[in-house]
Amino acid sequence: MNAISLIELYNFDRCSGLINNPVQIEPSLSLPPYPTYWSSEFSASGRFLYVTSSTNPISRLWQYDTWAPDIFASKTLIWQTSLPPYTAGALKRGPDDKIYLSCAWIQSNGWYYYPYDSTMYYPENMNLSVINSPDSAGLASDFQPWSFYLGGKRTYWGLPNNPDYDMPALAGSPCDTLVGIYEEIIQAQQSTLNIYYSPNWQTAFINADNLKGNNCKLQVLML
Repeated sequence: MNAISLIELYNFDRCSGLINNPVQIEPSLSLPPYPTYWSSEFSASGRFLYVTSSTNPISRLWQYDTWAPDIFASKTLIWQTSLPPYTAGALKRGPDDKIYLSCAWIQSNGWYYYPYDSTMYYPENMNLSVINSPDSAGLASDFQPWSFYLGGKRTYWGLPNNPDYDMPALAGSPCDTLVGIYEEIIQAQQSTLNIYYSPNWQTAFINADNLKGNNCKLQVLML
C-alpha cells in the first residue's frame, strides 16, 4: 500500500519470512488527486481489509472483501469526514478483535501541532474510533467514531505496532517443529514476580516472567 493508490495483497511464508504471489487490489494513479493511503488492518478472519485515506479535504475509511472474485469491486466506503479539523490515521486490531482508529486534531488554518498545547482537548483526539464487528460486510461492521475514551489522554495519527508473538502452530508447517526445544526450555523456567515501590512517585512497578498458563495471586496490604 502507498500514498498514490497502489494496494497489493501478498502471501507470507512464515518459515522463510518472504512475501510472494502479489495480487493487485488497486493500481497506482499517474495523476492527482491521490488518495494518500495511511494505514490498513485485517479483520480477525483475514477476510475484510480496512484502509484509511486522506484526500484533501476528506478523510475516509474503506473496506475491501479479500475473498471476493474482484476485490477492487468490493470496495465500500464505511465513513468519511471533512478535514480540518481532524484526519484519519492508524488502524489496529485489538485483543478483542475490534479494530481501533486514531485521528489527529488539526487547526482550522490547516496547521498540525505536535505536541498539542494545553488547550487542545477535543472529543476527536481524546477518543479512538472503533469498528465493532470487522468481520461483517459494509455498514454492518458497525463503525462508531470517537467512541473509546482514552482516560484524559490524547491521540495523534499513530497506534502501537504490537506483533502477534502468540501466533499458534500451523498444521503441516515444517518450521513450527523448530520451536519445540525452545518451548520446553520456557516451560522448565520458574515463574517469577518482582515488585519495586518508588516512594518518590508513589508507584509500584510489577514485572512478571513465565506466568503464561499459570494462576497467580497478588495481595497488596496498605499499612
